[in-house]
Amino acid sequence: MKRLILILTLLAAPLWAVQPDEVLDDPLLESRARELSKELRCLVCRNESIDESNADLARDLRILLRERLVAGDSDTQAIDYIVDRYGEYVLLKPTTSGANWMLWLAGPLMLVTAAAMGWAFVRNRSTATASVEVALSTDEQERLRRILEE
Repeated sequence: MKRLILILTLLAAPLWAVQPDEVLDDPLLESRARELSKELRCLVCRNESIDESNADLARDLRILLRERLVAGDSDTQAIDYIVDRYGEYVLLKPTTSGANWMLWLAGPLMLVTAAAMGWAFVRNRSTATASVEVALSTDEQERLRRILEE
């Protein structure tokens, strides 16, 4: 029973990430802020959104995002403001513009390259000639017998 309570508590931990003092009075703005904060990466936790993270920096980013929305920024303006301050790494889904297209293509290209190399290896291995074993000459047999007797 204690383990079940512990597991449920750990699973519910992200629900407690947004503190009550961060929540906006306007439910529409709050829902926009929650949706946008799911797209931003916590720079401390790395693969967690700021909406799920309990880190102090994630809290600061949530507050900054809400301040931008209250100031009247659109969703893209608020995200762009944060990206300008913290870099594109803050996005959980990076853009495919600029040099990032190489990163997006690197995985599939490596997979295709590895598959081609594996196919070539298997093909060359099946067409390779079998090594022919040559019997020892009588001199070699005699020498081997003397070495084994020693």
